[in-house]
Amino acid sequence: MKSIDQTNFSGKKVLIRVDYNVPLNEQFEVTDTTRIERTKETISNITGEGGIAILMSHLGRPKGEVNDKYSLKHIVKTASAILGKEVHFLGDVLDPETPNKIAALKPGDIGLLENLRFHAEEEKGDLEFAKAIAKLGDCYVNDAFGTAHREHASTATIVKCFPGKSYAGYLLYNEAANLDHVLQNPVTPFTAIIGGSKVSSKLNILNNLLDKVDNLIIGGGMAYTFLNALGVKIGNSLFEEDMVPVAKEIVKKAHLRGINLYLPIDNICADKYAEDANTYTTTQNHIPDGWEGMDIGPKTIRMFADIIKNSRTILWNGPLGVFEMKKFSNGTHAIALTVATTTISGAYSLIGGGDSIAAITKFDLGDYISYISTGGGAMLEYLEGKALPGIKALNEDE
Repeated sequence: MKSIDQTNFSGKKVLIRVDYNVPLNEQFEVTDTTRIERTKETISNITGEGGIAILMSHLGRPKGEVNDKYSLKHIVKTASAILGKEVHFLGDVLDPETPNKIAALKPGDIGLLENLRFHAEEEKGDLEFAKAIAKLGDCYVNDAFGTAHREHASTATIVKCFPGKSYAGYLLYNEAANLDHVLQNPVTPFTAIIGGSKVSSKLNILNNLLDKVDNLIIGGGMAYTFLNALGVKIGNSLFEEDMVPVAKEIVKKAHLRGINLYLPIDNICADKYAEDANTYTTTQNHIPDGWEGMDIGPKTIRMFADIIKNSRTILWNGPLGVFEMKKFSNGTHAIALTVATTTISGAYSLIGGGDSIAAITKFDLGDYISYISTGGGAMLEYLEGKALPGIKALNEDE
C-alpha cells in the first residue's frame, strides 16, 4: 500500500475514512477515545502540510436512516480536544450546502461529515454514492482498519474514484505491517494465545495459525470444548457439542505438524455465573457436575507463563477467563503480566480483540505491549488469512 508519506497534501482537500464508531453514554459523551487518538498522527501530518482534512466515519447501525442517536455531531467536542484544533461539523455528505462548508475551510482545517450509514448505499458499496462522496475531495486516505474488512462505499469502492490518489494512513498501514510481521516474519519461538468463549468464532484463525506457530495456547470458554474432546469432564462449563469433532481434528493436526498445543490443566470453578458464586479449584482438571469453569487455575498459569517467557513472538486474542469479575480475573491478569514482562525482555507482542484490549487496559499494561490492534473483526479476518476489501483496494491502486 502507498502510505501518506509518499505524497504531499498541501492545498488539497483530503477525504479521510476514519473509524470513529466510539461508545457513547446516555448523555452522548464519548466513553473510550482510543479510536480517535489513534488517528491523530495521520490527521496532524495532513493538516501540518497544509491539507484540509475531511473526516468521514460511521457510528452504530442506523440501518440507512437518519437517527439523531447515531449522529457524529455528538463526538465533535471530544475529537476537537484530542486532535488539538476545532473540528468543523459539515453535515450530511449529500446535503447541497456541504460543498459550500468545505469550500470555507482553510488549509490546516479539519471537518467532519455526518454518519455515512444514514445512507443505505454506504453498506451496499454503491458506486454512485462513492462518486458523490469523492466530489468533496481531491484525494483519499483510508485510516480505518476497523472497517477494512467491509466492502463499503467509503472503505473500498471510493478508491475507484481516485486512481493513483488513494493512500493508507498511519493507523491502517501500521496495523497491516504489524500483523504481517507476526504472520509472515515471526521470530521463533512463536506462541499464539487464543481465548474467548467459542471455538466456532475462532476456528478459521486456529487453522491458519497451525501453519505458523510453534506453540498454541487455548484458554477461555472455548478450552472446555477441547477438554471435552479429550475426555475430560467439564461439568456445566461452556461447551459447543457440534465443535467437538473439529476440536479433535485441530488437536490431531497440531500433533502431526509438531506444534505444541496447551490446554488448561486445572480450573477455577463456580457453582453459578456470578461474582458472589462459591468457588472450587480442580486438582486433576475434571470439573464436577454442577460446577462450571470460570478461569484457569494456578498450575495452568505457571505452565502457560513458562511457555510465554521462552517465546520471541507472542500473539494474543481473547481472554482466558471471566476477567470482568474480579474473582475470576487472576488468570487473564497473570498472563497479561507475563506477556508484558516478556515484551520488556525483548520479545515482540501483538494483542487484539475487544476483550483482550479491555483486559490489558484494565490491568494498565498497554504501554508494555509491542502493538495493540484496534481491528476487532478486521483483525480476526486478517488472522484467518482473508484479503480485506479496504486494503485490497489500496493495493490494487498502486
